[in-house]
Amino acid sequence: MKTPLHWLDRFSYDHPNFGLPNLIRWVVLANVTVYVMDAVTSAMGSMPLSSFLAFYPGAVLHGQVWRLVTFVLVPDSYSLTGLGPLWFVFSMLFYYYLGTALEQHWGTARFNLFYLCGVILTVIAAFVSYGLTSAVNPELAALFSMIPITIGQVNFSILLAFATVFPDSEFRVYFVIPIKAKWLAVFYLAIRVWSYMRLAGPTLLMMLPILLPLDLAAILNYLLFFRGEVGNLFARTRMANRHRNSAQTINFQKAQKELRQRRGYLHKCAVCGVTDQDDPNMEFRYCSKCNGYYCYCANHINNHTHVQ
Repeated sequence: MKTPLHWLDRFSYDHPNFGLPNLIRWVVLANVTVYVMDAVTSAMGSMPLSSFLAFYPGAVLHGQVWRLVTFVLVPDSYSLTGLGPLWFVFSMLFYYYLGTALEQHWGTARFNLFYLCGVILTVIAAFVSYGLTSAVNPELAALFSMIPITIGQVNFSILLAFATVFPDSEFRVYFVIPIKAKWLAVFYLAIRVWSYMRLAGPTLLMMLPILLPLDLAAILNYLLFFRGEVGNLFARTRMANRHRNSAQTINFQKAQKELRQRRGYLHKCAVCGVTDQDDPNMEFRYCSKCNGYYCYCANHINNHTHVQ
């Protein structure tokens, strides 16, 4: 049975010109424009532009369908008020870098598909959240209808995708602390988990219908494109654990320990006689061309007479 990833890959291959080149550049420019316009209109005492563009499920159900598309233009900083314009600048540069790198690696069609799937899943998740809160607590649904849905979940999936494609790419937090992309993604996931754990029981049950569908949308978008990589990672981890806990590995490690205790060393060079006890940092290898089980240090593995 062909998976959704197969159809997405096939579509990207058959339609290499699909989508908008440098998509993330235009998204960032739109976010910056809306941010500046909001600052100007707020200073003038007028309604901010973002209030007409943001995605409110209740407003869409009342006919304002343009919000299904225009919410992409509203920066995620509006869901993190109080962090200031400096955070906004850093976040725009950060996601511009992530999106550009992914598009260069994938191609325009695949990156556009990834972004489009993230937007569609976010919209679906928002309506699911709105429906769940309406069924459980109409007052909470009224509150939820006033909270704008941003592209934060799409950005979240972009971070996960970048950390998978470029796991060892390094960032400088506050221009000082080095951190690799894979650990940055793990740290962000830990923050998301902690945001659930810190809620008290009744509060968690009340907020779960709002928060969980949106987070699951970002993870589902990621899994649509990286299910194979995630499956391979779990398979490798399972095989490593199986090998580590196998009887053969345990018996081998036990035999090595007993041999070290009996002889005082485990490896000894057949040329110079140095042992791993004499030099713990020395590397030892066994020569496959010698007729027998002969060990050599790093200095003599390629510089000895083969025993025949």
